[in-house]
Amino acid sequence: MSVLFPAGPPDGAPREVCSAKGCRTPAGYALLWNNPKLHTPERRKTWLACEEHREQLSSFLGIRGFLKDVVPVEDLRQQT
Repeated sequence: MSVLFPAGPPDGAPREVCSAKGCRTPAGYALLWNNPKLHTPERRKTWLACEEHREQLSSFLGIRGFLKDVVPVEDLRQQT
């Protein structure tokens, strides 16, 4: 099971790809976040990031106080 493709990826597609606009690079990191105005404290939304966009996406979420954790994508795979 994949965060991006709950039923599995289409044939030949990477399992998880970066969430940065226009990036199709396989993701190495999961950015776990929530918006406290919209979500309960325990809820975690997920953005995926490649090495190149990890800091940019983390900063975007962090400035807003949304970023809760950054973990390797492999950790998400082990949870499912």
